[in-house]
Amino acid sequence: MFRYDFYQNHLRALGIIAIIVSIGAWSLDWFDVVYACPFCQVQRTVIGLLGALMLLGSSHFIVKYFASVIGFFGAGVAMMQHFRGWVRIHKGEFTWYEPIYLDAFLLSFVAMFIIIAQVWLLCLRDVKKP
Repeated sequence: MFRYDFYQNHLRALGIIAIIVSIGAWSLDWFDVVYACPFCQVQRTVIGLLGALMLLGSSHFIVKYFASVIGFFGAGVAMMQHFRGWVRIHKGEFTWYEPIYLDAFLLSFVAMFIIIAQVWLLCLRDVKKP
């Protein structure tokens, strides 16, 4: 499970999981379980779009280019949101959101990891080893 080949061989399944995560996160927004956060909305949309690109299973350079642009935008938004949490920590104004698993500081951190992993899986697809 900790081998890169495993993830490349299951890229489409991971794409479906990413789309389900995206739709699940959007449904929390639609049903007012969480507040409407533009940072979070961008991140969940990017995760879904990258999931759709993962379903294509293509290693064409255009797919990799769009994955890079969309992914860097989403990761940049996630980093900006996460950094805002660090600013609040340094100012002494930070408090955890209740319930903690819906805290934007933690979720933006997780979103960074998901988005960057998706971009790597898409962009390193079919790269020839020397």
